[in-house]
Amino acid sequence: MHRRHFLAASAVSTVALAAPRILRAKARAANADPYGGFPMGIQSYTLRNFNLTEALRHIEGLKLHYVEFFGAHFSPDSTDAQLKEMQAQLDRAKLKISAHGVNGFSKDHAANRKLFEFAKRAGFKTITADPAPDSFDSLDKLCEEYQIRIAIHNHGPGHRYDKLADVQQAVKNRHKLVGACIDTGHVLRSDEDPVKWAAELAERVFALHIKDVKERKSQTHDVVIGTAHLDLVALFKTLRKIEFPADGSMSLEYESNPQNPIDDVKQCLTAAAEAIGKAG
Repeated sequence: MHRRHFLAASAVSTVALAAPRILRAKARAANADPYGGFPMGIQSYTLRNFNLTEALRHIEGLKLHYVEFFGAHFSPDSTDAQLKEMQAQLDRAKLKISAHGVNGFSKDHAANRKLFEFAKRAGFKTITADPAPDSFDSLDKLCEEYQIRIAIHNHGPGHRYDKLADVQQAVKNRHKLVGACIDTGHVLRSDEDPVKWAAELAERVFALHIKDVKERKSQTHDVVIGTAHLDLVALFKTLRKIEFPADGSMSLEYESNPQNPIDDVKQCLTAAAEAIGKAG
């Protein structure tokens, strides 16, 4: 997998006259990308009360370039014609699909293959997933064949991937493309630490659903990220350290206020950009 690489220390030997140009180039790059190279996008479930055209218009207005679709906005059963039309809409909005999910998997190898075929045809590399325990032998084979990632999504208290230990056990000794989609809000609902999840899952972290919640308990609601329990700066520092993949899926997901989430989402994106700046 392609991971971010920083300039080698030997670059210091570049002639002194070139240094100002390098610094200016870095400054321009930072200004052009408020998310510091992270592939910041949105889970389209945030916009579940809007049809596809409306959702894409909102995402374009948020100046994002990545989207993780859920099934109601982009069906895995899409025909070739529908895939072509989707790509045309994405091109117009200057958007790229980072992932799709959350999708279920079972021991039915043929059914699992259909989802991998969909990913291949639609051109994305990460499937966020809720795989049944009996699905992993099939997924190992399909990940190898298609070179597409499975990112296990935790759904919070009572779910089979509730705790960090549950995800660690699930990915243990599995194909290197079987990893995690850390939903930070659900981690907090389970009274665990999303930063610890990222640090310990490390190279198995392929995706995130970035959320914050008012209370660290099962029944709560989303709030603007960084205003409650999610340590955004520590999270992005850790993601830098583990070299979160540049072609991974990093999706803001805001489940509260589905009728009109845009203002809250804007505040979340501003908070993310500020935290990334502080994280370095």
